[in-house]
Amino acid sequence: MSLGIDQEYVMGKGGKKVVPCFFCVDCALANMVNVPKTRRTFCKKCGKHQPHKVTQYKKGKDSLYAQGKRRYDRKQSGYGGQTKPIFRKKAKTTKKIVLRLECVEPNCRFKRMLAIKRCKHFELGGDKKRKGQVIQF
Repeated sequence: MSLGIDQEYVMGKGGKKVVPCFFCVDCALANMVNVPKTRRTFCKKCGKHQPHKVTQYKKGKDSLYAQGKRRYDRKQSGYGGQTKPIFRKKAKTTKKIVLRLECVEPNCRFKRMLAIKRCKHFELGGDKKRKGQVIQF
């Protein structure tokens, strides 16, 4: 079966060959990861399942006084241009999503990280998808 354009087949449910479409709204929503803002999971400090507040982990600001940064700045100063190689062979298009779980127990507040799979679109606490619902813009 020729579609006129070169597309790879993907194995769908039941072993059927499916052509992934990147244009329709249904498929775009199917690829999006939606995580609820609260999750009931095990707390290591409490020793039992507790509700946890879920947020997305973000990297903190780099310190100007870390040894590596001081060394790099010293080497870069003066004439001579760029001294260290700049990495340009990036292979991945997405990052792994890391969730930060915080126990909501007032005298606990224990925090832990949980890495989930890679995804292009990540949403925290969005509307739940319902079967057969019409999408409005």
